[in-house]
Formats: sequence, structure tokens, C-alpha cells
Amino acid sequence: MTFGEQPAYLRVAGDLRKKIVDGSLPPHTRLPSQARIREEYGVSDTVALEARKVLMAEGLVEGRSGSGTYVRERPVPRRIARSGFRPPAGATPFRQEQADGETRGTWESSSEQVEASVAIAERLAVRPGDRVMCTKYVFRDAGEVIMLSTSWEPLAVTGRTPVMLPEEGPLGGMGVVERMAAIDVVVDNVTEEVGARPGLAEELHTLGGVPGHVVLVVHRTYYASGRPVETADVVVPADRYRVAYHLPVK
Repeated sequence: MTFGEQPAYLRVAGDLRKKIVDGSLPPHTRLPSQARIREEYGVSDTVALEARKVLMAEGLVEGRSGSGTYVRERPVPRRIARSGFRPPAGATPFRQEQADGETRGTWESSSEQVEASVAIAERLAVRPGDRVMCTKYVFRDAGEVIMLSTSWEPLAVTGRTPVMLPEEGPLGGMGVVERMAAIDVVVDNVTEEVGARPGLAEELHTLGGVPGHVVLVVHRTYYASGRPVETADVVVPADRYRVAYHLPVK
């Protein structure tokens, strides 16, 4: 193989990918068998198998037990909107995470006290092992799970206050800014970092993905005078959603 020449399995996968994208192999169509790929492209069984593996890893096809490999339905990406503007008073957790006024969703949540891991302790500027309140959310739109979120708040800030549980008490569900203001903690800054990684098995199970699918992860942290008062991981499936930002210009 000369410099710059693609391996045979990538050339085969590329041609099959093109057929899937242009509709020659529409959704729910059975992918050519390994023997058919071998004959059509003049390659070995190993090359045919590796090409199919590439398409499966890319989420373009899926295996069906006892039936074969089929082209997957390709979802039209929807927007997960993020906003630089402060949510209005009384905004629900869904509205805080999905800053789109036309979206009407539901959510479930559960909170428990845990010890801060090394990574979370660093993000919250506390010591590993310090107690934090961990709250996990599942967000749905029209019944479909579109987003997961896990937040952590240092109990050194919220412990033994009316806002210790984010979804309970007089300010339950009011959002970090409003809840912190109720205990005289003024949130004045928020940062978000967006990355991508393979989804964890439990995440993909909840989100309806398959092993190997990529998720977008937003690491968000709220600050009050430079002190982190909440940090969260927002997880969305990368093949179905795009994270869109609307930021004010000062």
C-alpha cells in the first residue's frame, strides 16, 4: 500500500457509507451480506467483516439477532439550546437546561449526599471526600429522553439551609441562581465546557443509544465571587442533538 492509500476495509466502508447517505441503501434495508461484499468488491472475508464493523461503530447500521445487519434510521438533529441570559424567575429545571421558550418537557430527579470524588472536588474547590449534594436528572420531550444531567453542590455552602435539596423545600426547582440568592450567595458567573466521548453503558441505556455511540458532555459550573457553588455534567446524544449557544454581546 502506497503512502496516502486507504486500507481496503476503509474503501469498502466508504462506498457503503455513501450509498447509505445518498439513499441507495435506505433505512431498514438489509446490508449486503459478508459474502456479497466479498464478491462485489473483490476483497477477503476479513476486509468485508472489518468494513461492516466500521459502519456499526459509526452508528449507520445495526445488527438484529438472527436476521442480519440493517441500515439504521438517521435522525434529524434537533437543537439543545443554551443561553447566556439568566433564566426568568421560577424557571423549571428543564427550562434552565433547555433554554428554548417553545420547548415543553418533563423531568425526574433524585438527590443524595455523597463524598466528592477527586474530579468533582477539583471542580468545586473542596477536598476529596467532602460531603456534596448530588442530584441526577432525566429530561424528556414528548416522552423521549433527550438529556441527562448530574449536579453537585458543596454542603459547606448549602448544608442545613432551606435550599440543601435542589428539588425540595420552598425554592425547590427554582434554579441555582435563585436558590443561592435565598441564602445570600450571589452567583455572578457561569462557565461551560463542551466535549464528546463514548457514552457509558448506563447512559446509552437511558438515552436509547447503542454501545459505541458518542455523547456530548457539557461541564457547567456556577460561581459566586470566584467560589464554585454548583457544578454539573449535562449529557446529550450526539447523533440526535446539537448544542446551540445564544450569548449576549456586551
